[in-house]
Amino acid sequence: MSEPTSDKGTISIGFVHEALVEVRARGIDADALLNQAGISPELLNAPQARVSSEHFAVLWHLIAQALDDEFFGMDSHRMKAGSFTLLCHSVIHCDTLERALRRALRFFRLLLDDLEGVLVRDGETARVEIIDRLAEPRRAFAYGTFLIILHGLACWLIGRRIPLGYARFRCDEPDFSAEWRVLFSPDLGFGGATTEIAFPAEFLDMPNVQSERTMKLFLRSAPANFLVKYRNSEGLVARIRRRLRRMPPDAWPDFETLAQQLHFSVSTLRRHLLDEGQSYQSIKDDLRLDLAISQLSHSDKSVLDIALELGFAEASAFHRAFKKWTGARPGEYRRALAGH
Repeated sequence: MSEPTSDKGTISIGFVHEALVEVRARGIDADALLNQAGISPELLNAPQARVSSEHFAVLWHLIAQALDDEFFGMDSHRMKAGSFTLLCHSVIHCDTLERALRRALRFFRLLLDDLEGVLVRDGETARVEIIDRLAEPRRAFAYGTFLIILHGLACWLIGRRIPLGYARFRCDEPDFSAEWRVLFSPDLGFGGATTEIAFPAEFLDMPNVQSERTMKLFLRSAPANFLVKYRNSEGLVARIRRRLRRMPPDAWPDFETLAQQLHFSVSTLRRHLLDEGQSYQSIKDDLRLDLAISQLSHSDKSVLDIALELGFAEASAFHRAFKKWTGARPGEYRRALAGH
């Protein structure tokens, strides 16, 4: 299996639900958009389901076109289709990240009426705070989408992930918060007075390494690609995923052996994983699912061969696990993809 394909990752079905809220509210045929994107509408009935990042990227653009709004209808003023491209053009010649971020936030201020981002540089820490003009907190997905776009753009401009010290949100904790621990930071807070992310201020002085030439390639899949491209690659969960990806699933170590290999006690490793909102079993399940979806989407291998390659003793065990993960059996999932 090719490394790049397995690296593309999967997205929680919760993100799909959230992206479709305004589509449904406005009477647009959500199932038709899902089918165009290669996502089976039946997956929406499975809370644990995940979809490939490629298909979510297609859905992102289809929704933006259907609503003529790249912010999914979550502000009283539309972020009309094409706005993100213009945003990139507006920052591409900024020499440092700080100048680019300040310009990007001014751009957002022109586009949106209800949300405004402010960059605060305070000694060794930088923060992006969201000022919300509505008294009541809005959906978590609105805050998250704003910050995902801004953080992803910043990471791309300097060519590396900007580690976030913490992320705070005014709203209640959403069902998909485990996903945000990987997207933003293990240190998440909800229900507070502000929405903000924090990172080392030294990143603000880093140079913009992109150009109009590289921007053209980047824009083909942005901003949806931010959901997987700039996940936390330095955390313990990411380190374990990289370690497991280098070996066949039937060679994955048990938890005690893994702890020895990483020079942790069993209890310390378990505690660190819990701090990142994961368990060893969930890491293995997530990686198996990513690999399974990649194989079903991009290879002609039989379901049995895929099951054996992923370390299942028999196809029936793989069928049960895949159904639990996605809400569909492997063959159904592949047929749904083939039909679009």
